[in-house]
Amino acid sequence: YRVKYYNINKLFAKLKLAKADGSYLKEVDRIEKQDLLILDDFGLQELDNNKRQAFMEIIEDRHGKKSTIIASQLPIISWHQIIGEQTIADAILDRLVHSAHRVELKGESMRRKRKKS
Repeated sequence: YRVKYYNINKLFAKLKLAKADGSYLKEVDRIEKQDLLILDDFGLQELDNNKRQAFMEIIEDRHGKKSTIIASQLPIISWHQIIGEQTIADAILDRLVHSAHRVELKGESMRRKRKKS
């Protein structure tokens, strides 16, 4: 299986550079072809219009075809606010949440546990 992991903010930075150098479509196509896409740290920053559009494009391209894991410390109910613009947030979340397998973890941070050792 082809798997790609990104910190989501670094992914958006990479896509911004790809737009500047003309390789954006190639990069988005490369992401779409991955069997599994893992996006970590979703929601640490609100999405501006460029990030929102890129996120929508990635999710739309993968919807119903490939697997995507999104890791976030924020509950899904707050994702609308993070994504921003209501219509696009609805579209993204409709594609992500309604067919998702949700795993909510509870408990102390593993990082804290490692520090104590």
